[in-house]
Amino acid sequence: MNLGNLNQMMKAAQKMQQEMARIQEELADRTVEASVGGGVVKVVANGRREIVSLMIDPQAIAPGEAEMLEELVLAGVNQALKQAEEMAADAMAKVTGGLRLPGLL
Repeated sequence: MNLGNLNQMMKAAQKMQQEMARIQEELADRTVEASVGGGVVKVVANGRREIVSLMIDPQAIAPGEAEMLEELVLAGVNQALKQAEEMAADAMAKVTGGLRLPGLL
């Protein structure tokens, strides 16, 4: 392997790293929404796998219904985070050619 090839590989790696950083910034602005319980609980997460909003239908808040509501909130949060992770993985796969690099997501 000559220095020219090594230099080209280093430049390609730097370009990929810059592109991945750009996509991670874009993912902060992209969101997914999960709706559970027939729309009773809606959770919005961004591409950084952060919950940005949680909406609960006021009709779901009834005496004695706390346990069911808690289960719906957990289900909605987990579903939104899974969708956010898939969105981020798909975006990164476009840059890495499908290669899963540890620590990126």
